[in-house]
Amino acid sequence: MGVHGVKAVFFDLDNTLVDTAAAGRRAIEEVVNALRSKHHCGEGEARGICDKVQAKLLKECHDPAKTCITDLRISHWEEAIQETIGGEANRSLAAECYFLWKATRLRHLTLAEDTRGMLTELRKAVRLLLLTNGDRQTQREKIEACACQPYFDAIVVGGEQEEEKPAPSIFHYCCDLLGVQPAECIMVGDSLDTDIQGGLNAGLRATVWLNKSMAAPADASPVPHYVISSVLDLPAVLQKIEHKVNAKLGTDRAVVGTEAR
Repeated sequence: MGVHGVKAVFFDLDNTLVDTAAAGRRAIEEVVNALRSKHHCGEGEARGICDKVQAKLLKECHDPAKTCITDLRISHWEEAIQETIGGEANRSLAAECYFLWKATRLRHLTLAEDTRGMLTELRKAVRLLLLTNGDRQTQREKIEACACQPYFDAIVVGGEQEEEKPAPSIFHYCCDLLGVQPAECIMVGDSLDTDIQGGLNAGLRATVWLNKSMAAPADASPVPHYVISSVLDLPAVLQKIEHKVNAKLGTDRAVVGTEAR
């Protein structure tokens, strides 16, 4: 399935190719169960701790030059436990919760068989690159856990670069890595703010927003070129792009033919 003018497709990882949110929910349930059964927390306390940790993760600002992600995230659990049940700080319990959460989440990060099949077919026609924001260690662990490396020509982690999505520089770095131009690339991802805005900022050929719920975006959101509800719909989008190009080529040839007469 070749597409005129499209030489590469960039994919986001989290909640695009793998369901990180679902894996995270499974991990939280494991920690809740452990806090209740092993440490005799009430369900309200256990869920309160986990809710606080999730809130801290959403607001997380990590500088790898100052602290490693493991220490930072154990601290999230330590603070959440103390804020919820009081008493002395309990670093050992916090570490137990963190490592259980992390191991469970990684265990449930899988690249679905139909997604693997789609990537294999796409790669016969275009080059594929995985472009993911986040801490180097965290993202590399996810990539290894879901075993997606063989499906890509290159993998770029935002935490290893000077800037992350949506900065144009990381998209241009990806283009240089594959030896292609921005106008020859497509970005596929679930985030309007990073994937879609970034692709627009970088001048990519097209942006494809994965909107699983098909909910209407906020009025001020960046506008993607295409919207899909499943990543498996991407080949149909590439066919649409192909048809548009073919139609334009046909029109151009007709105009040239008319001029020649």
